[in-house]
Amino acid sequence: MEFFKIRRDIPFMRHAIVFNLISGVTFLAAVFFLFSRGLHLSVEFTGGTLMEVSYAQAADVAAVRGAVAKLGLEDVQVQNFGTVRDVLIRLPVQKGVSSAQQSEQVMTVLKAADGSAVMRRTEFVGPQVGDELATDGLKALGSVVIGIMLYLAMRFEWKFAVAAIIANLHDVIIILGFFAFFQWEFSLPVLAAVLAVLGYSVNESVVIFDRIRENFRRYRKMNTMQIIDSSITSTISRTIITHGCTQLMVLSMLLFGGATLHYFALALTIGILFGIYSSVFVAAAIAMWLGIQREDLVKGGARKEVDPNDPNAGATV
Repeated sequence: MEFFKIRRDIPFMRHAIVFNLISGVTFLAAVFFLFSRGLHLSVEFTGGTLMEVSYAQAADVAAVRGAVAKLGLEDVQVQNFGTVRDVLIRLPVQKGVSSAQQSEQVMTVLKAADGSAVMRRTEFVGPQVGDELATDGLKALGSVVIGIMLYLAMRFEWKFAVAAIIANLHDVIIILGFFAFFQWEFSLPVLAAVLAVLGYSVNESVVIFDRIRENFRRYRKMNTMQIIDSSITSTISRTIITHGCTQLMVLSMLLFGGATLHYFALALTIGILFGIYSSVFVAAAIAMWLGIQREDLVKGGARKEVDPNDPNAGATV
């Protein structure tokens, strides 16, 4: 399916140096903010108090959040838990205030707002649990990176594997840089979004790499830069359809998902936008600079060249 078909190849690689300089500056800025400001970690990573509160009727999460905010607490997470009548509240650690005292203060303001509020359970999550979550998160990220590199190296060639993983890590670091710069809360859902972006971004790279390999077989008179430009141009319609539909779904979560899904959707939005950019201008350009050539991808006998003006040439996107 295609929305439109571009007859003339767009010279993306002619401007590869400029776009990669922009990427380099953005990447370095993200690294700088990560080291200078750090991530604003949520209760799951820093430790705090978890409360489960039940109501007689469907709980108004916004009202609960507003009532807790009157205590002057920051970074409080409020979300439905199990049923619409149950609410899970995460409270950060307060100096000089015990977990029991925190719970009592919160229940006081909740009962004042709605007398049917009943505390089902409360527990303290220590910083050591947060350290374990952070370690497990890094292990998960490392496993995804290694898996992607092995997959691309086996399916294509090691130069493509290196190019794709650099582009994908570029996306991840920039997402983290945004969260560090604006001090948005980094929680487990955001970590899940970062891992999702890794897989989502590599999918776009695989589509482009697949078309590059196919075009190396078809157009034997084209040089590497022309092959890459032709491959990216021929997948633009597919990119618009796929990423446009995905972004519409993520945008709906961002606008209507409430506070619980806000940063999750925000991380996905940043990842989708930079994922498109990096697949086109970063991954493909790095593969070109690493010296990818026809011999790396084409094995076996030579194939007959296809007329580039033939509307039926190549795979349909």
